[in-house]
Amino acid sequence: MPITPPDTANNPLSAFDRLLTIMNDLRENCPWDKKQTIESLRHLTIEETYELSDAILGNDMDEIRKELGDIMLHLVFYARIASETNSFTITDVLNGICDKLINRHPHIYGDVDVNDEEDVKRNWEQIKLKEGNKSVLGGVPASLPALVKAARIQEKARGVGFDWEDKSQVWEKVEEEMHEFRNEYNAEDNTVIDQDRAESEFGDLLFSLINYARFVNINPENALEKTNRKFIKRFQHLESQAAAKGKKLQDMTLAEMDVYWNEAKQL
Repeated sequence: MPITPPDTANNPLSAFDRLLTIMNDLRENCPWDKKQTIESLRHLTIEETYELSDAILGNDMDEIRKELGDIMLHLVFYARIASETNSFTITDVLNGICDKLINRHPHIYGDVDVNDEEDVKRNWEQIKLKEGNKSVLGGVPASLPALVKAARIQEKARGVGFDWEDKSQVWEKVEEEMHEFRNEYNAEDNTVIDQDRAESEFGDLLFSLINYARFVNINPENALEKTNRKFIKRFQHLESQAAAKGKKLQDMTLAEMDVYWNEAKQL
């Protein structure tokens, strides 16, 4: 088992070298690690990323530290596998990101002047186009969850100046989309005029709400996840209180459930 070098605790280079050494040992000697491929690690990396996200939302710094370590392991694992086919090495990965950061920050490493972060974002997108990207939106992963993707699309469009001038205009758009959705879905008698059109208009409404959230500095993904967690906490209180009274939710009236739900809101 690797022994911690004397300077690892305070030397990031030594600590990183220790991780690389352990990774090499595992790849060469552990039956499970020897079998892994870039493809087999993919879903595990996604899982680790979500676990990091959970830790961040929980503001748990100790868990964030642990999850960052798990993700760091995955990064060096991919690089080690790629090095076995002479595709690239961890050195190539690190030098690549260093070169990219230097190239995309000419206001730090060049002679470009910027006034604020908006200038930095605009420069970033322009540089990406010069590097070969055919579209400003080309860097948005197709597999991103739709809500996150909408926010990233809007941010990137803003980076090249395609945006509303004022948040009041965005709110007018929200109200317009709400009106168009109501035209497709009759809220009074719950009949759908055209399901496909109603779905399309609902998507437009969500997109405009996400846009407005950006204008008032709200992260829509974080906001929705916090609401999800709040609902889960309250619903589980409802379940536990009902069980304590020997009741099953499916046998209770909505009025009875509301009593426990309102209790949960006060917790």
